[in-house]
Amino acid sequence: MTGERRFVLHDHRKPRPHFDLRLEEDGVLRSWAVPRGLPDDPAHDRLAVAVEDHDLDHVDVEDEHKSIADDGTWEEHDRTERRLLFSLHGRRGPRRYALIHTGGDQWLLHLTKDQPGIRT
Repeated sequence: MTGERRFVLHDHRKPRPHFDLRLEEDGVLRSWAVPRGLPDDPAHDRLAVAVEDHDLDHVDVEDEHKSIADDGTWEEHDRTERRLLFSLHGRRGPRRYALIHTGGDQWLLHLTKDQPGIRT
């Protein structure tokens, strides 16, 4: 294995429009349903609901109800029991996010203020 782990953001249109963020880890795709898509502003977090893991071959699945909104690789920067800090290296370039566990299957997806390649 090259060490690079894949991600995919699926755009689902049924049963209700939503996105699924899937991160390759330990031989599966860890998955979160993100009803409003990835945040594009650090001031606006998004709900992310953990859903069942998917097989790795699901990384390139598309059908009449699902398309790939983004894909590429991801890297982990830090992890605790309640938080995963990571970067997605997708079609728009690298973006750094945090998944913050708020209890049960509920998470918040946060676009960090500190973004790769952006100097403030």
